[in-house]
Amino acid sequence: MSNPLVDMEKPDVIFAIGTNMTECHPVAALRLKKAIQRGAKMIVADPRRIPLAEMAHLYLPIRVGSDVALISAMCHVIVRDGLQDHDYIASRTRESEALFEHLEKCTPEWAAEICQVPAADIEQAARWYGAADRGAIYYTLGITEHVCGVDNVQSLSNLALLTGNLGKEGAGLNPMRGQNNVQGSGDAGGVPANFPGFQSVTDPANQEKFEKLYGKKVDLEKGITKITALNRAGEQIRAMLIDGENTVVSDADRKHGEAQLRKLDHLVVIDLFLTETAEMADVVLPATAWGETDGSQVNTERRVQRLRAAVPPQGQAKPDWWIISQIAKRCGIPGFEFTSAADVFNELCSLSPIYAGLDWDLIERGEYQWPVPHKGHPGTPVLHQGEFKNGRGIFKVIDYRPPAETVSASFPVWLTTGRRLQAYHTRTQTGRTAGIEYLLAEELLEIHPDDMREWKLQDGDTVNMSSSRGSVEVKVKASAKSPRGTVFCSFSFNEVPVNFLIGGGFDPVTETAEFKVCPVRIERTAAPARS
Repeated sequence: MSNPLVDMEKPDVIFAIGTNMTECHPVAALRLKKAIQRGAKMIVADPRRIPLAEMAHLYLPIRVGSDVALISAMCHVIVRDGLQDHDYIASRTRESEALFEHLEKCTPEWAAEICQVPAADIEQAARWYGAADRGAIYYTLGITEHVCGVDNVQSLSNLALLTGNLGKEGAGLNPMRGQNNVQGSGDAGGVPANFPGFQSVTDPANQEKFEKLYGKKVDLEKGITKITALNRAGEQIRAMLIDGENTVVSDADRKHGEAQLRKLDHLVVIDLFLTETAEMADVVLPATAWGETDGSQVNTERRVQRLRAAVPPQGQAKPDWWIISQIAKRCGIPGFEFTSAADVFNELCSLSPIYAGLDWDLIERGEYQWPVPHKGHPGTPVLHQGEFKNGRGIFKVIDYRPPAETVSASFPVWLTTGRRLQAYHTRTQTGRTAGIEYLLAEELLEIHPDDMREWKLQDGDTVNMSSSRGSVEVKVKASAKSPRGTVFCSFSFNEVPVNFLIGGGFDPVTETAEFKVCPVRIERTAAPARS
């Protein structure tokens, strides 16, 4: 997030797009409710009428995969009506001329046909956001899990730059992270393009720095993603270590993923429980849970926090850092002589410019948000105030492109997937928690009531849902949340392995699968349920 969580209470206009925040980030969403109570207007763009849409002053039920068209049309209206921040654009951005020329064709009428929402509503959204003194954008996986995920984010960046809403209190461009330490994982180098601290692996200066640390040559090229690694399993990739992820259930194109894992000579899984992925492993190493672990994590607002063990580990469970260090040492790899989580964190601080002013003792109370470039620095709650680190904000010309797969006579219904409040991710933890079954006993496919009648379905009927990659059986439930022609279910239940169906395309930059768009066919498999 460019801005801290407390700033969620401060905008004049909130633009929430591709985020089911009240279910996926329910505590943070309370701050938006406070902002609305104080007079803020909220625009919500989402294919489903989620609870956040019920709170909105303007709801845009856009068709799945049409985000770029909507955002581009909003930018068009802002420029056309003179609502852009001229001074900010002149002093802090570049490439605006190319963007303005591109936006001329991105009219609300053009976008309305793609998004399937009225052009007047697109104009209203643009005027509200463009006229706001503090306009804040919030998004989650509904923006990124597309073949155009990077395009979606860059389009939102264009919108924020046009209106001068980056580097301002109560505004910003704010991705809400999907798990508690997604941000911290990236900070520590858990992405193939960066060393710790988002230092590019293609920069020779960074290469030299980390070669000295590792004592071995480091390639001056980006690493591969998990998608590429799975595709190469059994060929260039002979062994794999999966730490804390239930790949079998959570990844797209499950049939392909399982087949690739079986090609490995050796699979090691580190996890709390014997997940569906762990069941395929040659070796399973038990990790400590959060309440058994001393460590650190970084939340969605870049706040560096301590974890403290409250109880001793069960059985032979060990912290992840200890397990990985032991594997490295037994493989003869130097540099893993850590004796505590503090040792690991302090090494990270010595290598990462955004953590340079931190150490284990300083994060005791969780008061710092990075970057903290030197000792004594107070931290940075709001990014980009006064300047951008790399000079100027760069406008990007983004063309709308449709999803990788679109509806057809064979697969005439849009499927979009997501999460539910009661089930965390693949239910590795919540599925083993007594009482949760009273809140969410099984996965149900949400279908619009009019579609239920047309397809001669009743609540509780079982249908066969098929895509070009396979079929799954699932019970149905009428719900007005989903528009006609679009159905929804979560990926949480292994009993309804919906990710067998997903996987028609991947973002060319991040290789993120298009989880949010999948054409399917719905067929009843049993007699209708009767009351």
